[in-house]
Amino acid sequence: MAEQAATDTSHAYPEASGLRSIAADFSSDRQAFRNVSWGKAMMWIFLLSDTFVFSCFLISYMTARMSTTVPWPNASEVFALTIGGVTLPLILIAIMTFVLISSSGTMAMAVNYAYRRDRRKTAILMLVTALLGAAFVGMQAFEWSKLIHEGVRPWSNPWGAAQFGSSFFMITGFHGTHVSFGVLFLLIVTRKVWRGDYDQERRGFFTSRRGNYESVEIMGLYWHFVDLVWVFIFAFFYLW
Repeated sequence: MAEQAATDTSHAYPEASGLRSIAADFSSDRQAFRNVSWGKAMMWIFLLSDTFVFSCFLISYMTARMSTTVPWPNASEVFALTIGGVTLPLILIAIMTFVLISSSGTMAMAVNYAYRRDRRKTAILMLVTALLGAAFVGMQAFEWSKLIHEGVRPWSNPWGAAQFGSSFFMITGFHGTHVSFGVLFLLIVTRKVWRGDYDQERRGFFTSRRGNYESVEIMGLYWHFVDLVWVFIFAFFYLW
């Protein structure tokens, strides 16, 4: 009877099949996102908006570099370090990149162990990730102090185009701020994991249901985004 009624309906409304197809597409999207938590959804929205901000910064940097008539400083010379009497171009930047990319690997492993409810390994790997992030920020602070000592300012620099200083401090500073906040929140979540807050459902910030380590995954999304942005900064600012 149900099949006959459905057949009769399709004959009465031949155009309904197309409308039902569209409705099915929308309902499938609704079903796909039905089980996504607000925390994860809001993190994706934040990362999307942050993508636009970093994109604007990088596009502005490229516009300023291509439009200036003054020669742009050579990154291999500006960011070189002299170690043991040997000048090594971009050596500090290479180490910084290696450290940050490595932290992305430890963060991925932390999320993996969080899925397995291995509280100890999750906490240790998150702590290692935070330490690598802090090391990155420390090396970036050293880089800033070195360039400031050599005369680089947001409005001028001794190697050429004045826009170099403002672009450098704005882009790397904004990214460094993201890494610094990420380290802070990593330490907060690490403490909660280590104390067993997600197993005991203890009340407080960044809490969730018993046995749910979703906050670790959300931190992983943020941290991988920060690492990905650095890849673009490294390519456009230091290699170009």
